[in-house]
Amino acid sequence: MIGQRIKALRQGLGLTQGALALRMGLTQQAIAKWEAGKSSPDYHMLVRLAQALDVGADMLFSTSEMVPVIGEVKAGFGLPAYEEEQGLEPAMVKDPSQYFYLTVQGDSMEPRIHDKDLALIRKQPTLEDGDLGVVVYGDGEGTIKRFYHKGDTVALQAFNPAYETLILSGDELDKLIIIGKVVETKTRW
Repeated sequence: MIGQRIKALRQGLGLTQGALALRMGLTQQAIAKWEAGKSSPDYHMLVRLAQALDVGADMLFSTSEMVPVIGEVKAGFGLPAYEEEQGLEPAMVKDPSQYFYLTVQGDSMEPRIHDKDLALIRKQPTLEDGDLGVVVYGDGEGTIKRFYHKGDTVALQAFNPAYETLILSGDELDKLIIIGKVVETKTRW
């Protein structure tokens, strides 16, 4: 369990095992053994490990589940969704198989959601009016927007007033795919 958290936190920082070991003055093999569960760091090493990973020591023992970061979603229009596994992040969820993270790209959701923030998405095929969701429309364009449905139209609204609301209707609705609902965002520095 702690090995998975070490690995996820290390990958979240973009560090190799060797780079983390260098930060701590250890060997890469020591990090590999911790991550594989073949050994565990003692109390003093846990404190150093938390510092090297730039987290509180409690994060290493958190009861949260690890959820995959599977790609990026554009906070803008006219940009394709991008999918590539990027590691794991902790999330306070009951069933991690129903959730994933996306990294937000762009500024259409400013001032509440920033470029490079993580959005925790619950997989679901529908959204209610006012929900913040991730949708794919048109020819594979993916975005994170506030969702509104009225009659034969769907409106995708940005928080940033510099962006116009996108209105989809008619045949455009046939190409609209709801990926899920945003349930939380985390600012990354």
